[in-house]
Amino acid sequence: MQNTEKTQFGEKHVSPEEKTMLVRGVFDSVADKYDIMNDFMSGGVHRLWKDRLITMIRPQNGEAFLDVAGGTGDISFRIKKRAPHSDITVCDLNEHMLRVGRDRAIDRGWLNDFTWATGNAESLPFPDNSFDVYTIAFGLRNVTHIDTALAEAVRVLKPGGRFFCLEFSQVQNPYLAKVYDVYSRYLIPKIGKVITQDEESYQYLIESIRKFPKANDLCTRMKDAGFSYAKATRLTDGVVAIHKGIVP
Repeated sequence: MQNTEKTQFGEKHVSPEEKTMLVRGVFDSVADKYDIMNDFMSGGVHRLWKDRLITMIRPQNGEAFLDVAGGTGDISFRIKKRAPHSDITVCDLNEHMLRVGRDRAIDRGWLNDFTWATGNAESLPFPDNSFDVYTIAFGLRNVTHIDTALAEAVRVLKPGGRFFCLEFSQVQNPYLAKVYDVYSRYLIPKIGKVITQDEESYQYLIESIRKFPKANDLCTRMKDAGFSYAKATRLTDGVVAIHKGIVP
């Protein structure tokens, strides 16, 4: 298992246990306004990225889905609309985020349509070969040991199961990269301060984007973790990428 990242919380060196606790604290702080902040930060484009993810997944009735770090339900609700007769489990490290998701589901009339589970992507509370599809959107970069989480994804997926990770990536166009760097470094934390009264959490989230592996490097690590196939599809000139893996 590689797990080549130094254990950091933003720019701070911390222990693995401290990072898990600090990440949980970040999402405790921003849970109630997490989706509003996503709209402000991306100009609503995050919705298009998530829709593209669902298009790539092509959810089918009867499949078993696991949405990791999916507390607020954004991905799971999209799957539900496309495959209403499927089994969807939402797993998140943060109980506050899960409460937000459950409340949103109830508001949509989905009272018992999802399984809500508290769990760490590095040690999922599910048996081997349990799911047809594993999704994680904007969550893998917050995992302390990425390679351990990838191996766990392989473990809980059935043979032929599919893995989809939507995550921030590296902007390809050098001019856009400069603009994006200034925007993310200086403006997003300030927007976070106004919307959530929490500038520090969004400073961490931006720093976590900068430290996330490059798209091709993550594909290599997916194969090392046990996927037989790994490919990255870049969106918006590389602002984000969708990584797809298949279990042998």
